[in-house]
Amino acid sequence: MTFRTRFAPSPTGPLHLGHAYSALLAEQIAARHNGDFLLRIEDIDQGRARPAWEAQIYDDLRWLGLTWPTPVMRQSDRLATYHHALDRLWAAGLLYRCDCNRRDIAETLSAPQEGAPLHGPDGLIYPGICRTKHPRTGPRPQDHALRLDMGRATSPITLRPYVETGLNAGEISADDPVRTIGDIVLARRDMGTSYHLSVVVDDAAQKITDVVRGVDLAPATAIHVLLQQLLDLPTPRYHHHALIRDEAGKRLAKRDDARSLATYRAEGRSPDDIRAMIGL
Repeated sequence: MTFRTRFAPSPTGPLHLGHAYSALLAEQIAARHNGDFLLRIEDIDQGRARPAWEAQIYDDLRWLGLTWPTPVMRQSDRLATYHHALDRLWAAGLLYRCDCNRRDIAETLSAPQEGAPLHGPDGLIYPGICRTKHPRTGPRPQDHALRLDMGRATSPITLRPYVETGLNAGEISADDPVRTIGDIVLARRDMGTSYHLSVVVDDAAQKITDVVRGVDLAPATAIHVLLQQLLDLPTPRYHHHALIRDEAGKRLAKRDDARSLATYRAEGRSPDDIRAMIGL
C-alpha cells in the first residue's frame, strides 16, 4: 500500500510555526517513503470557520513550498457520510442522547470517586448523567448531542493496539477507556458530528496509512482506534511529534499572531528561515 499522510488544519485562524512544523514534517516523511502528502480542511465548526482563513492556509502552505493533490477534501462537504457512521453506531445501541451542559458535568464531578481520574482526552470525563435518561430506540435523534456508551462499546471486544512511530515509538494499547476516557461526544448539537468521528471517517476515505500530528493529540488516539474498530475501518500508523513552544515553554496556538506565518512573511522572512526556526 502506498504511504499516505495528511495535514488537516482548521480554517479558524492563522497558521503558526507549529502548523508549519507539522505540515513540513508530514511532507518530509512522505517523501522519504516515496508516498503521498494530502491536505484536508477540517471545517465542521462552521461557527468559527472562515473562507478567508482557508484561502490563507493554501497561500501559506504554497509559500512554504508544499504541494498536494486536488480537489482538497473539506469536512463541510461530508456531513452525510458522518451521519451514515452515526446511524450505524446508533443502530448498534452504542450511542445515547445527552442534554448536559458543562456546568451540569462540573457540578456532578464536584465530588468525584476516590482514585478516579477527573480529566481525559476530551476534558472532564463524563459521569454518565444521561446514559439511562433517554430511549435508544427509533430513529437517531437529530439536533442533540450524542455520546458513545464506552462500556457497551468496549465490553464485547478486545481493543486493537496501534503502532506509534514518533515519540514513545512501539505498539500501544488503550488503558481502560471506560475509566480514563469515558462516554465521549460523537455528535455535537451545533455540528451534527465531532472531531473524533470525522477524522476517523476521513482518514479511512483518504486511505491514510500514517497520521503525522502533534503529541497533544496522542491521548485521543485510543478513541480513534476504537472508532475504527467499531466501524470496520483500518487503523493507520501514528507519528506524534513534539510541539513547537514559545520562550516560556507554552505551546503555540492560533491566538499567537506574532508567530503566524503571515506575520513572518510580512517581515520579509523566507521559507528557509521558517525551516531553520523549527529545526527542519
